[in-house]
Amino acid sequence: MAKGMTRRVALGALAAAGAPVFGMDWENYQRLGLDRPFMDGGLEASVNGRSNMEILDALAVPEDAQYNPCAEAYPGADVPRGEVTEIREWGDTEVYRGTVRDIWIYTPTQFEPSMTAPLMVFQDGQGYLDGQGPVRAAAVLDSLIHAGELRPTVAVFVMPGRRSGMTQAEAAQQRSFEYDSLTDAYMRFLVDDLLPFAEATAGVRFERDPARRLICGISSGGICAFNAAWHNPEAFGRVLCHVGSFVNIRGGHNYPYLVKSTPRKPLRVLLQSGRRDANIIVGNWPLANKMLAAALDYAGYETRFVFGEGGHSLRHGGAIFADSLRWLMA
Repeated sequence: MAKGMTRRVALGALAAAGAPVFGMDWENYQRLGLDRPFMDGGLEASVNGRSNMEILDALAVPEDAQYNPCAEAYPGADVPRGEVTEIREWGDTEVYRGTVRDIWIYTPTQFEPSMTAPLMVFQDGQGYLDGQGPVRAAAVLDSLIHAGELRPTVAVFVMPGRRSGMTQAEAAQQRSFEYDSLTDAYMRFLVDDLLPFAEATAGVRFERDPARRLICGISSGGICAFNAAWHNPEAFGRVLCHVGSFVNIRGGHNYPYLVKSTPRKPLRVLLQSGRRDANIIVGNWPLANKMLAAALDYAGYETRFVFGEGGHSLRHGGAIFADSLRWLMA
């Protein structure tokens, strides 16, 4: 507090600036409709001549052409290639009963059963694993492990759940329910359901040190990654978010305030965003990521914010992927 400023003067100044010194009462919160998600109307819902469908304009912008997979995505002939095990329609989950999902588990050739393995978990995993995609995560891991820049690391690539007979729109809602919700459910799904299965399938023991456990995602998968680590930093101490959806889909726009007002958690976080990302009714992605980055910095977190020119895609994230892993896992 500035010298000579009394508590009353400070509170008065904050109130005059519109700061939520005392918070909003629940009755007024409901009266303003802030408890009702706009996305209930679907992407087609519109107001003031604008629609959430405008997010489609951010999916392929010309500025993304400057971003290409990092050099480590092209391993030399001398680099040993890890093994990827595919599990289709896995459904042994208590947290999301009745759903099935596809999983891939990457194990490096340098791994030995006597080792404990650092862990990485990727939401929307197929996009990160795609050998012709913008990230090519397995190839990057091959390169970094071969170069001695990462310990032999096991990676789990997982897709959101779906139920039998779901339409594409219903599957998208299920993804949002799992990824955008600010509860601890997805973290429990990982810790209690998925990771024990992955350990048994790959025949490995994952490191228990959270500094050796990274979680990553794009868009709703990005806020999902941050949210899982936020709820259980003992499970994941490293977070990589690509164009994270820290907007009001299911309340994610509240995270900057939560970060500032909560005792600091032992997390290292890298956020990536771009100038041409989406700006729709539920929020402005570039601004939301800037606000979270500022909040993390304000609260004293180990954090990096990489802001580029691109849109709502993995292209920039792929270009900096190897450097992101180097910093996060150092």
